Amino acid sequence: MDTLQKNKQFVLEYFNAISGVKKTGELIDRYMNDDELKNHIIFFDTIFPNYELLADEVTAEGNRVIVLARLRGKHEGEINGIPPTYKMVDFPFAIGYIMDKGIIVDHWMIADQAVLMEQLGVNQ
Repeated sequence: MDTLQKNKQFVLEYFNAISGVKKTGELIDRYMNDDELKNHIIFFDTIFPNYELLADEVTAEGNRVIVLARLRGKHEGEINGIPPTYKMVDFPFAIGYIMDKGIIVDHWMIADQAVLMEQLGVNQ
């Protein structure tokens, strides 16, 4: 298996490992050395406990893996001053990972905030 396929497989294994479970530092550290992303994951797990990650498309080029995905979970924590609504959300995002020596070392991410706010009932 070439490096591109290994990187894609690693990212999919990572998605599966953290999807639908509590995101602990110990679990996350198995897959990355990116404190900003680690903190973001743990923060979002307080808002959408045990959220699921659903990969819709995965591509790889060089040391990068790009995933078009969705986050699915129940809104149980405050986000941007919005108290818990206890509504289920399923919103799209794209994330790019930089890989080095078989782990994630950096990332970028964009999420469709408008879809999230609509699902929370904020944009009505």
